[in-house]
Amino acid sequence: MSEIKRTDSVAFFGDPHGNFRPVREMLRKHQPAYSIFLGDFDLDRPLDIELSDLTSVGSSVYFIHGNHDADQETWHDFVFDSGLANRNLAGRVVELDGVRVAGLGGVFHSDVWHPQNAGGIPKFSTRNEYLSANSRSTWRDGLPLRHRSTIFPEDFNSLAALEADILITHEAPSSHRYGHPEIDDLAEVLGIKTIVHGHLHQDYHATLANGINVIGLGKASVFCASLTELARQPRSENR
Repeated sequence: MSEIKRTDSVAFFGDPHGNFRPVREMLRKHQPAYSIFLGDFDLDRPLDIELSDLTSVGSSVYFIHGNHDADQETWHDFVFDSGLANRNLAGRVVELDGVRVAGLGGVFHSDVWHPQNAGGIPKFSTRNEYLSANSRSTWRDGLPLRHRSTIFPEDFNSLAALEADILITHEAPSSHRYGHPEIDDLAEVLGIKTIVHGHLHQDYHATLANGINVIGLGKASVFCASLTELARQPRSENR
């Protein structure tokens, strides 16, 4: 990529799993305008405190949650009840320097919906449907802790009504052998140019059959780029 402009520079962070040393190492060389995390924090303290080195230099932090962020009550609360809770991109689109960034947090679970099981037919399309059928297994008067990180079909449906340039996901699209073509389809409906995902702990670049560029990030990996360039990545012709 060409030289990154400070105003639209972004750093993407692969699943930290408790290792935030790469954040500090990056800051010695580069102070991005935006910092976007792909989930699975495994925190010992609230997210806003853990990432204060970034916010103190003026980097705007955004994130999506991963499956491990709902493994323990403390991990959940340090993410979802932190001072950065409103920076969760899951299920919405935000505009950063004119670039629209969408987020899909969490993972598929077969007892709700897994595209590779039961012919891809969901058992529950919405959270309310799940709660109606499982009223005795709630946590804090809502979904069980485990399903606070579950992707429901309603998440796809709400995003599909929007438009964006970059899609941030925890699960992978079909570019990875453990990925899902359903994410390819969602990205195409959104008008996405680039997908950035975590979860599978592998650094790679690829292009989907529909021409969308994919960046996968390894565990605690860092990828710095220009938001504008990622939003303008040309689609290939192999559709």
